[in-house]
Amino acid sequence: MIVITGAAGFIGSCLVQYLNEAGRTDLLVVDDFSREDKNRNLQGKQYAQRMHRNDFPGWLWEQHYSVDAIFHIGARTDTTEQDWAIFQELNLDYSKALWELCAEHHIPFIYASSAATYGLGEQGYRDEHSLADTLKPLNPYGVSKNEFDRWALQQEAQPPHWYGLKFFNVYGPNEYHKGRMASVIFHTFRQVKANGSMKLFRSHREDVADGQQSRDFIYVKDVLQVLHWLYKHQPKSGLYNLGTGQARSFLDLASNTFRAMGLAPNITFIDTPEDIRDTYQYFTEADMQKLRDAGYGQPFHTLEEGIEDYVKNYLSEERIY
Repeated sequence: MIVITGAAGFIGSCLVQYLNEAGRTDLLVVDDFSREDKNRNLQGKQYAQRMHRNDFPGWLWEQHYSVDAIFHIGARTDTTEQDWAIFQELNLDYSKALWELCAEHHIPFIYASSAATYGLGEQGYRDEHSLADTLKPLNPYGVSKNEFDRWALQQEAQPPHWYGLKFFNVYGPNEYHKGRMASVIFHTFRQVKANGSMKLFRSHREDVADGQQSRDFIYVKDVLQVLHWLYKHQPKSGLYNLGTGQARSFLDLASNTFRAMGLAPNITFIDTPEDIRDTYQYFTEADMQKLRDAGYGQPFHTLEEGIEDYVKNYLSEERIY
């Protein structure tokens, strides 16, 4: 049996579908299942059992022998959340409990870290273990992810194979429920459908033009391929970046969304909200050499390819994956 936490969320629910397509239906899906807009993501998918996240550690203690691997995708992911207690509970204490059970019972453990650990990128974007202690995340979410990475690296008792994936900016189907945290592609599509235009955040740095804030955007289908590859091939354990290795601007992102909708770009700029302005990443770009050296050779979708698939096959049809 394969376990997926955060299974009703964006990446988790896509992983359920991907594993179904790979012939796996012996899945235990774990989440809190309290939001119907998220539960829609599991409609039509095949799995053996569903379980509230609070019940899962106890179940794992008793039923560990039936588990092949755990994909721990569930987390509090709101980068504007300031209540540290929430992150302590969900992103640290809960993850530590699962890690310790996987170490004791020899269960492979693949978990979601984040590019938010890199902060402003003062140390670059290399997934070297020695850098974890020097990183300076910009918000409590990033701090929580980096704190767990640091804790994991210090443990003598480890799962037989473990991978902490530093997800960069993931976009794609099944993020309908994410509100403010959904991708700019999602928000562009919705704004264009509503009023024919898109408002991007203005730059508040003199050295960066409006719309040229850049991130490493990766299509969720590429993320799923990497997750499955790690499970199947079991390279050396550790932290791995998961982006494309190519930064693109938000202006590129929005413009390509218009084009995928068959429209000419109509983009204006507004001030970045003050509550995120001081902690806003102006550039991220994953160094992907470590994953490539581990043996992963598949190409990633270009931004244009990913947006076209997302817009035409999911957003336009209001389909989930």
